[in-house]
Order: sequence, then C-alpha cells, then structure tokens
Amino acid sequence: MARAYIVGCGCRGRTLGRRLHQAGWQVRGTTRGPQNSDVILEAGLEAVVADPDCVATVLEHVGDVTILFWLMGSAVGEPEAVAALHGPRLERLLEELVDTPVRGVVYEAAGSAPAAQLAKGAGIVIAASERWRIPAQVVDPDPGDWEGWVEEMLAATQRLIGAAGAE
Repeated sequence: MARAYIVGCGCRGRTLGRRLHQAGWQVRGTTRGPQNSDVILEAGLEAVVADPDCVATVLEHVGDVTILFWLMGSAVGEPEAVAALHGPRLERLLEELVDTPVRGVVYEAAGSAPAAQLAKGAGIVIAASERWRIPAQVVDPDPGDWEGWVEEMLAATQRLIGAAGAE
C-alpha cells in the first residue's frame, strides 16, 4: 500500500490526507507539537511530531513513504524561518531524500508566504528533480479554493504515480 507523508498537516493537509486515505493510501501527517496530534488522528491519519525547521526530524519518518508533500506555502513564523522553509531547509530535505524510498515530492508553491520565496522553493524542487532524478510536482493552485487545491494535489499525486510506474 502506498504511503503519503504530509509535512505541514494543517487544515488543508488533513483534508488532502482524508482524500488520499479514502483512495486507499496510508497517510502520515506532521505536527510540530504533540498537543496537535489528536486533530490529525481524528482525521484518520497517522500523526508524527516533526519540525520542518529541523529536517532530521522530518527524515526520521520517510522509511516507508512513497510521496512526500511539502505544504509550507502558508507557513507562519519569523520571516527568516519561513524563508528557510522554501530555501535551505527544503534543499537539505531534497538532498537527503535521494537515499530514501521516497519516490516523489509535491511542493506547494502558493499561499501566504512571499511570492519570491515560493518561486525560489519551486526552483529548488525543479533543480533537485533534474539533478537527482527525484520525480516532483510543483503545484500552485489558490489555497483559498480548498476543493480546487485538493484536486490539484491529487492530480499531482497521480502524475507522480504514473511517472514511478514508467520507470
């Protein structure tokens, strides 16, 4: 059974996770603090504590993952920390994924983060995909349109599954 790993499993992430779960996926979602695990569990997903600011905590949970979703388009926090999520943290994660079972990455390139940061992150994902042959999808639907956003994420998942099947 395929497993999705949603890094940034807030409201939209849980909605995506429920849809993937209904389609037969096992879904793991992250929270930065254990106090938020119940909300993820109530959505029918596996909850893990992992902080995208500390990539090692995210990588601890990729051993059986097929597709990783980096849903940081609307991450909040100090401007430098948010920028790092679309820059050096993302780059490090992608570099480390080379030696894991992960077979695809979906990057959320839209949200409340500054457009320049989202564009930088998209560029990093595309470059990593070319450099390390990591199948990737950069998805940029309006996160305010939840249903459209979820449909685009699901379509990206299908494109990655199709790419993996072609290998």
